[in-house]
Amino acid sequence: MSKLVTIYGGSGFVGRYVARRMAKEGWRVRVAVRRPNEAIFVKPYGTVGQVEPILCNIRDDTSVAAAMRGADAVVNCVGILAPSGKNKFDAVQHEGAERVARIAAQNGVGRLVQISAIGADLESDSDYSQTKALGEEGVLQNFPNAVILRPSVVFGAEDGFFNRFAAMSRFGPVLPLVGAETKFQPVYVDDVAQAAVKGVLGQATPGIYELGGPEVATLRELVQSMLDVVRRRRLVVNIPFFAARLMGGAFDLLSTLSGGLISGPVTKDQVRNLAKDNVVTGEVKTFADLGIEPTSFEVIIPQYLWRFRPAGQYDAIKESAQNLRTGQE
Repeated sequence: MSKLVTIYGGSGFVGRYVARRMAKEGWRVRVAVRRPNEAIFVKPYGTVGQVEPILCNIRDDTSVAAAMRGADAVVNCVGILAPSGKNKFDAVQHEGAERVARIAAQNGVGRLVQISAIGADLESDSDYSQTKALGEEGVLQNFPNAVILRPSVVFGAEDGFFNRFAAMSRFGPVLPLVGAETKFQPVYVDDVAQAAVKGVLGQATPGIYELGGPEVATLRELVQSMLDVVRRRRLVVNIPFFAARLMGGAFDLLSTLSGGLISGPVTKDQVRNLAKDNVVTGEVKTFADLGIEPTSFEVIIPQYLWRFRPAGQYDAIKESAQNLRTGQE
């Protein structure tokens, strides 16, 4: 019988790419998610019955153990950008990651891959970064041979990065940014998935890997590249950090008072993260140690941001017609 991998958060942005690649490797794939009815789209990644979404709450021991039953390997892709309800940073990114590793060790699972993030730091003033580091610590204490992947900002067709700014560019001549001069090293989601698969297959040495793409650029430069792709001219304005912190605090308060029904464009914790560069440090292993050549964002983003152009899918046809008229004249 083929081997089984359980992917926690396997229907999320990164998880779905890992699931697809593992199915192509011939493994049975168990996609553990809170809402399996919303993860039916993963089933066609493999043959009938090869990829199955199941119910799991990473905050519960019994639920995590049930999802892991019989698994040969585990990948934990669960993470949040902002707390919501019971899904707090500590509960999900620290305790949840530690729980997965502890139960994996108890069940004799062969390999464990943990998706973390560049900037994970026990001394960070950001709850997001601190709990990512606490999660890594908990994983290694329980499963010393784990592979931990720390990607920079991840891009791809379903991303919340380039898509978000492209959507914002449709609504006015000004595009405000927090941390416009902060540096990022965007990494393609399928490259991250390829690294995770190498961890599952035992083709990666245990330890921590920082994953960054071939380009290092400021947020302003990345947004300008996006604007070139969507063919819109916008004035990119940097919001000072002191103002952004006030905004983030106000939006946090609004979210709390509304019981999470209303959320703002940025939280105070995200502002703290945006104040720090998000690039490979060179202090741990990288894509080079995995034999993976990272993909440039400039190659990929035109493939999915075209829908934000003024004429959308007809933009190229419109340009061709204009060129034809120019040639006739």
